[in-house]
Amino acid sequence: MTKKLLIFYMLVFALFSCGEEESKDMEKPAIEVGFPQNCTQLQRGESFTFHAQFSDNAELGSYNIEIHHNFDHHSHSTGNVECEQDEKKTPVNSWVFNTDYAIPDGRQTFEADNEIAVPAGIDAGDYHLMVRLTDRSGWQQLAAVSIKIKE
Repeated sequence: MTKKLLIFYMLVFALFSCGEEESKDMEKPAIEVGFPQNCTQLQRGESFTFHAQFSDNAELGSYNIEIHHNFDHHSHSTGNVECEQDEKKTPVNSWVFNTDYAIPDGRQTFEADNEIAVPAGIDAGDYHLMVRLTDRSGWQQLAAVSIKIKE
């Protein structure tokens, strides 16, 4: 009798496990940066509002904003606009900004508005603002914007 019961449970398990598979998220999220755009000039000692629209087919997770100097003219190649760059230089007091932000659970779209203060004493010049958006499944999208910090 035990053998028959075991076979019965195995058949029931097989029937229920053959049901519809849960679909997996295989798409990267999307970033649409509103401000700043490539070649935007920002002033030392003043603030600006970063604005972007995020979307995902399943569920968004979190995002990160990073700002670092581009005094060596390196590239992140996410845009198609070339900005006029200053001469290459060695950083003395360059600005590094790197902050993570949470997105409320269950959201497929999210509008980001973050007030960012540009420090007064930093090196003026070419910088990159990078946005990394991660969805709940771990897919990540990157957007890089070239900006200039003015004295």
